[in-house]
Amino acid sequence: MFPWSRREPIEPEPTPGRSNVHVLGERVLLREKSPADIANDYRWRTDAELAKLDAGSPIRMSYGAFERNSIDELNYPAPRSKRLSVDTIDGAHIGNVMFYDIDMRTRQAELGIMIGDKDYWSRGYGTETVDLLLDHMFGEYDFDRVYLHTLSWNRRARRSFSKSGFRDVKAVRKGGYDFILMEIWRDDWERLRAEPADLIGRAPNL
Repeated sequence: MFPWSRREPIEPEPTPGRSNVHVLGERVLLREKSPADIANDYRWRTDAELAKLDAGSPIRMSYGAFERNSIDELNYPAPRSKRLSVDTIDGAHIGNVMFYDIDMRTRQAELGIMIGDKDYWSRGYGTETVDLLLDHMFGEYDFDRVYLHTLSWNRRARRSFSKSGFRDVKAVRKGGYDFILMEIWRDDWERLRAEPADLIGRAPNL
């Protein structure tokens, strides 16, 4: 979920970097990553259930190695991705989000989310987090399209993403897994944000 990369950006346009992001919703705050997140991140990255939802395997590295990699990433963020922490408004770190494979020539990026604290599953925190991240991406950057890949069997996630405006595009096979490619375009996001809140239904959430 966190493709640490040192590659130089393909395009010369500015990319997110460290910009002191602070996006507050009703119950969720998106903020910059910090060293205080590392213990939770390690616990979530070594969790087999979470790894399965992310079409991967639990990491096997030691905590010390993970901590060094994480500090390195904080000091030298990948130029074509942006990682953020997800907190509750009372300060509990419950997950992470990111947008990556940023291409400012085509004005698009891929979105990823992990609610690592299982106490917050199926309570609407995932949906609110995706809504906030889309507001940040479309509001602060010149993106026209945001897309994601979700495992084809994860119907709960697909329903939740659809409530944030994502639409199914096609089935994709990669890395030995079956995914559904989903996307939302800027005009869809603008239309959804213009609708009265009481007309926007909610399905089971991430």
